[in-house]
Amino acid sequence: NGTYIIFSNLFQVSEFILMGFPGIHTWQHWLSLPLVLLYFLALTANMLILIIINQEATLHQPMYYFLGILAVVDMGLATTIMPKILAILWFSAKAISLPECFAQMYVIHCFVGMESGIFVCMAIDRYVAICKPLRYPSIITESFVVKATVFMALRNTLTTIPVPVLARHYCSQNQIEHCLCSNLGVTSLSCDDRTINGIYQLLLAWTLMGSDLALIILSYALILHSVLKLNSAEAASKALSTCTSHLILILFFYTVVIVISITHSAAMTLPIVPVLLNVLHNVIPPALNPVVYALKNKELRQGLYKVLKFSNHYKWQKN
Repeated sequence: NGTYIIFSNLFQVSEFILMGFPGIHTWQHWLSLPLVLLYFLALTANMLILIIINQEATLHQPMYYFLGILAVVDMGLATTIMPKILAILWFSAKAISLPECFAQMYVIHCFVGMESGIFVCMAIDRYVAICKPLRYPSIITESFVVKATVFMALRNTLTTIPVPVLARHYCSQNQIEHCLCSNLGVTSLSCDDRTINGIYQLLLAWTLMGSDLALIILSYALILHSVLKLNSAEAASKALSTCTSHLILILFFYTVVIVISITHSAAMTLPIVPVLLNVLHNVIPPALNPVVYALKNKELRQGLYKVLKFSNHYKWQKN
């Protein structure tokens, strides 16, 4: 033990080196093009969603408030990882300080948990709107939106604190085969037993994500049960159409979470697969969410049309 302490002190790690995508270091810079396009789409599309919701009085409803919160979370998640990834791919700026690395790890976990939580709030909103329409205005109020958002924010900021704390047991090695500070990448440098860290990660995944997914499945099972009892096929179709965009995004989000969990726990012959999945899971949903909602939601499409029309009219007057 004494020898180990002396050895650790001699080779004190002051920063980590993010190597990028394992196995493709020589040509990984080509990945920057699709990634920068996804990042640009995530920022512009979510900004547009926020502008439309803010400007359109008809969209000042709980359902759209949750969508606006999701847009903020999505932009935060994409911005937490993309600037550093692009710096690695474009300028080989691979070094990251320890505080930056652990902060990035913490914020990623917070935002992913927050996204999952907002999906639950949106599922509850749809359940009340379809199954208890007469009670909707008294249950889903602005106060409910604020309380639910504060609860989700507190839940994720507090339960995520142990993640970077438990990952701090690293050795003299400081090269991480990843392009972001993932828990798996940092703990792979550990000399100590990683059991507690692994158990906490599983507990966090199953208690937070698992309970969120269970609530979403329950909400949609009740919605489906309620819709099937409707005599009118048109009314049933209209009720389900308000849920389709939400369901598409939920299926994508949780499917990738499950796939990442499986590829991380399994002995992968291709280490790039979990790394690439991890990056895409943090940048595709932020780009996909506003696009799917804009395509599937009539009110948002109309709002987008008005914003673009106003913008063109303003430019024409200026000229």
